[in-house]
Amino acid sequence: MDYLLAIFLGAIFGSFANVCIYRLPNNKKISNGRSFCPKCKKKINWYDNIPLISFLILGGKCRKCKKEISIQYFLVEAVSAFLFIFIYYYFGISIDTLLLLILSMFLLVIFFIDLKHYIIPNELTFPLMGIGFLKSFDPNLNTAIFPNFINSLIGGVLGYLLIWSIIFFYKQIRNKEGMGLGDAKLLAVTGFWFGWVSVPFVIFLSSIIGLISVIPSLMTKKIKMTSQIPFGPYIVIAIVVYFYFSDYLKGFIF
Repeated sequence: MDYLLAIFLGAIFGSFANVCIYRLPNNKKISNGRSFCPKCKKKINWYDNIPLISFLILGGKCRKCKKEISIQYFLVEAVSAFLFIFIYYYFGISIDTLLLLILSMFLLVIFFIDLKHYIIPNELTFPLMGIGFLKSFDPNLNTAIFPNFINSLIGGVLGYLLIWSIIFFYKQIRNKEGMGLGDAKLLAVTGFWFGWVSVPFVIFLSSIIGLISVIPSLMTKKIKMTSQIPFGPYIVIAIVVYFYFSDYLKGFIF
């Protein structure tokens, strides 16, 4: 029963994440009215807006205009439901769970916004940095996951400066932007949440993941070396990998 509730809540928050993914890059208020079809712009009835279920019943199409609805909507809700189950399974009902759910929802929204629009809104990174640092003052949190406030502060500053330095020196050499400050803020989020030790692993893992993902496109000449590539999704994936294998990865240092 608990897991069914986790799926239900996860799907609902995934539906809300879809609203954020659509509205934030378009400078629309998140609370600005009911959901509507991106194609015909008509408002969606409540019974056509049930997370996961409505998409399957309607066959991935709008009831009114019959045009296809992006699979992204179903995928975000499904991933969100999985994250709720995964986090609840390992951490139960706790403050750790609440914090990780907040982080996972923010990262899910960042992943899809950057993937499509090549931006990481400050409305997402700034709150995450604040929460990541403030939580480090709570001595009752799981110290195997979350660092103390000194470690958190060093991690946040290190994460930002590392990407900022890459941007700065690349611009001096090539006279153009190589990465965005949104990536620097996202890596700062990593440091604030998981401490300085997470930063080198996440930047290394995200670089490897990014390289592997673009090699096929480079070989087929679908993109060029100078093409714009969203780096945020790779950082998000690297954060997830680091979190899951953090005990093993920390063994390389400690």
